Amino acid sequence: AANDLLSKAKLDASPDKVTLVIDPLIDGVTGSQSVATHLEEKRVIELVKSSYPRFQVARFSAESVAKSPIVLIGTFTAINNAGAATGPRDAYRICLALADLKTRTIISKGVARALPDGIDPTPVAFFAESPVFAKDASTDAYIKSCQGTKVGDTIDQAYADRIVVASLINDGIEAYDAGHYRDALDVYQAALKTPGGEQLRVLNGIYLANYKLHHTKAAMDAFGKVIDYGLKSDKLAVKFLFKPGSTQFSTDRSVRAPYDAWLEKISERTAAKQGCLEIVGNTSATGLPAINDRLSGLRADYVKDRLEDNEHSLRGRLIATGKGSREMIVGTGKDDASDALDRRVEFKTAKCAI
Repeated sequence: AANDLLSKAKLDASPDKVTLVIDPLIDGVTGSQSVATHLEEKRVIELVKSSYPRFQVARFSAESVAKSPIVLIGTFTAINNAGAATGPRDAYRICLALADLKTRTIISKGVARALPDGIDPTPVAFFAESPVFAKDASTDAYIKSCQGTKVGDTIDQAYADRIVVASLINDGIEAYDAGHYRDALDVYQAALKTPGGEQLRVLNGIYLANYKLHHTKAAMDAFGKVIDYGLKSDKLAVKFLFKPGSTQFSTDRSVRAPYDAWLEKISERTAAKQGCLEIVGNTSATGLPAINDRLSGLRADYVKDRLEDNEHSLRGRLIATGKGSREMIVGTGKDDASDALDRRVEFKTAKCAI
């Protein structure tokens, strides 16, 4: 895919070096960076340096983006190799694209497929620890710019408009993954003040950095804004991890998050909006479908009861349903950190009957 991309790039005829920056490659469904996407990016850089000397790789930063370079974007997506919509996700589809920021056009594409053997799709720390997943316009624009374009097409406007913010967010993710939480917080707060900066990765980042710094009040204030963001988009998924086969939250200290505080904040923000919610439990595909359906429903009921205990005004405003494994997001069936989103609890805004 990378050889196709780089060898067929429609560059101008001048012999000058061409600056290439990589907007970090992501999972094409969740938008997460992972061990696999980082390895893919590393191999692309090695290939550029060894075989395509005209390209000069520069760090993805606000400074480099301001010079209107060539930007490489890419997605790595679990799929069913035979194209069956409900079949097992037994392959990965690789999509790479080069976008020329000077002309605002796609100048090359590269696609390929890979078998899952030896691939580690575990999200990096920032994405693994982010509490909430919601549809995000910026991430959608990135994915559309790679998967929904052909050579000669104009770059998605939403992606082009937010690329400076994307470079700041990348600085924050790198700082967070390295354990530099104070630096990460400073970057995320700066990104929030930048046009186009109010997006889920920034809000998650402000929550996570404050939580790691033990700024409890600031962290929960930030979590409230994450919840507001998700409810405004009509749907958010919160990563509550349960004990296997149980309706009780996991007690594993290595993965346990402040679920009690999360539930309090969700209750508070929903009650403040006088809104109604459908609470939807989900599971991965491990186990019998009938058992998964029942377990996901019981987990949704448990979360519903907790929210109503926190805010009595929510009684009559919440309904709980279980979807079992019918609405998996990742779908690889690994039952580990790589597909935690498949074991999520979703909150969907619903029309109030009262």
